[in-house]
Amino acid sequence: MKYSNLPHTDIEVSKICLGTMTWGNQNTEDEGHQQMDYAVDQGINFFDTAELYPIPAHPDRHSVTEKIIGTWFKKNGNRDKVVLASKIAGKADMTKFIRTTGFSKDSIIEAVNGSLERLQTDYIDLYQLHWPERNTNYFGQRGYKHEITDHWEDNIHQVLETLRELIREGKIRHVGISNETPWGTMRFLMESKVHVSLPRTITIQNPYSLLNRLFEVGLSEISIREKVGLLAYSPLGFGTLSGKYLGNMKPADGRVTLFPQYTRYSGDNAVKATEKYHKLAQDNDLSLAQMALAFVNTRPFVTSNIIGATSMKQLEENIDSINIDLTDDVLKGIEEIHNQIPNPAP
Repeated sequence: MKYSNLPHTDIEVSKICLGTMTWGNQNTEDEGHQQMDYAVDQGINFFDTAELYPIPAHPDRHSVTEKIIGTWFKKNGNRDKVVLASKIAGKADMTKFIRTTGFSKDSIIEAVNGSLERLQTDYIDLYQLHWPERNTNYFGQRGYKHEITDHWEDNIHQVLETLRELIREGKIRHVGISNETPWGTMRFLMESKVHVSLPRTITIQNPYSLLNRLFEVGLSEISIREKVGLLAYSPLGFGTLSGKYLGNMKPADGRVTLFPQYTRYSGDNAVKATEKYHKLAQDNDLSLAQMALAFVNTRPFVTSNIIGATSMKQLEENIDSINIDLTDDVLKGIEEIHNQIPNPAP
């Protein structure tokens, strides 16, 4: 395994982060425990979860993933071996069953306390805002369109004040953002620069893959110059970059098969690009999944690559991507395809 530090800290995390959002829906508790056991044996010390998980969001499964992690901690007594990240759900129709009050002070405190109880721990190493409260472009929306009905009042100072209180209480250690834009990222950074007692945003968890490199437009420079590490999610684009859906295949246990509403990585241009990447991988004796993950692993702005799997075979292949070194010819081939079909899955 390879490691890097969470920016502005001495906390060392594995370059591969174990994603957990299938546990409690596509995976059982025992399977989640098995994945964590294997991941730790392979040198992974970084887990990412959220109060919303598992996905798709559903009232009957709300926060089951955190409970699965909590029972694993209790069983093994190894909380100190894991750098743990979780998130508060943003305000949206799909999260009304959690709360409708956004990132108010009471909401953040309630969310952190709930996560701590389910995770059976006294602290969360990295606490993240799952997506912005304001109307902006994320979750597959390519461009920003201002809505006249958007009456969001800038509360970023108050949000950081609340997170500072939780840090002082020892309940969380550091803060991050997710599904954010360049404007939002700089807004959080500037608030903590002007008010130096407020916690600095150290990570951003956004989508990044061969099919979606929009992070490189604006956010990558911020990431490098301001030292805000990318925690790349969906590096395989809901599994489409494994190649298992090519040729109109619909594996019974595939996420896109089970949840056809997840079309973000399945448009015509995304399929065309995936076919080209698949051929490039085959021509270089690589699996498409490992080539896709290895590409993300090498990006200079990536602190950790969040992988997820529903089977142990997938997990083993995904983790092993850390050992793949892409040749200059492969990297050149990736850029050629990207230039032909750039960012087909925003």
